[in-house]
Amino acid sequence: MTDIPSTTHAGKVDAARIAFAPMSARRLLVLGGIGLILLGMLLGDIFAVFVLHQNAAKVGESLSAAAHAAVAGNANAVAASFQSVGSFLENRGTKVDTHVHMIAFGYLALLLAILQPWVALREGTRKKLAGIFLFGAWLLPVGVFLIHYVGLAYSPLAAIGWASIFADFGGALVIVATLGYLLGMGRHLRERQHAVVEDGLLEDRSTAGRTLLAGGLALVLLGFLHGAYYAGADLYRHEALDYSLLWEMTVTAAAKNVQAVDKALGEYGRLGGEKAVNIAAHAHAIELGVLAMLLAFFQPYVRLRDAWKRRWAWVLLIGSLALPVFVLLELKLGLLAGGIADVGGLLVIIALLAMWIGIFRYTGEIDAVAAVQAAGGRG
Repeated sequence: MTDIPSTTHAGKVDAARIAFAPMSARRLLVLGGIGLILLGMLLGDIFAVFVLHQNAAKVGESLSAAAHAAVAGNANAVAASFQSVGSFLENRGTKVDTHVHMIAFGYLALLLAILQPWVALREGTRKKLAGIFLFGAWLLPVGVFLIHYVGLAYSPLAAIGWASIFADFGGALVIVATLGYLLGMGRHLRERQHAVVEDGLLEDRSTAGRTLLAGGLALVLLGFLHGAYYAGADLYRHEALDYSLLWEMTVTAAAKNVQAVDKALGEYGRLGGEKAVNIAAHAHAIELGVLAMLLAFFQPYVRLRDAWKRRWAWVLLIGSLALPVFVLLELKLGLLAGGIADVGGLLVIIALLAMWIGIFRYTGEIDAVAAVQAAGGRG
């Protein structure tokens, strides 16, 4: 499965060792960024299987209870039902935000890793910024995840709990680190005679890299096309239905027409499902396409045989296509489509983990070469 060459051109080894040196900014950002994406996707898959549909059902039940309580004229029951809806939505929202922020910060970490040669800062400064970035990138989603469970307990503020405070602090750290890198890039651009930067990541023409770039671009294009179709064909109709169904629920509940209330509730639930699968398919196609394109740049660091690199690239692309397609088919095929979509997400996770392991092995290889060279120098 692996192929570690016994001989490597000395110049290339030295260049790679410098660019991906132990605890260097690029190494921290690559390994930390892929780690964030992996955990974020794993949480997303777990949430989709064990929480998402159950949570949606509870929201629907609470909304139905509120409407029927309104028919019965029970104001207290209406308020209690809407409080339950709010709690379920907060629970779902914090899980989705945790999933999204971990993946988004992972993408940003990979992008910053690519741009490191153009950041005109000392390596020590870039390393500190990478540490600050990763600390904040982990702190924010953990804080967001805990919001639903911690609430306002022992908080010094009336409306913001400790989990939110730490999440906001993590976000501020990410902003500070990113601004630091942007300032470094600005300094590089302002230099009158800045040297031409050559980076092996941008020179890679391997089959796996080209496959990921082309496949990722196709996924992004597919996501854009679906988004444009949905916006043109269904979005405004859905927005109008959203308003009209809520209005119908209100009017029929006031008129104590139980059958009309149940009909409006059913249509509103179907509308919510239709909107959700279209938005999710659009977003996942684009996000997974961007991931494939980012990973294409790091294929030179994946220490696996070329054949296995190609296989993992195709596994990632197949999973990336299956996930949004079968999410879109959930309303027609039900749980079968949802299960296949989850399997697609699992394929992406497995392929990404294989690439992460390959990169980790690459770090061990260049560290071993550096140790041998250092020992030879002392001898």
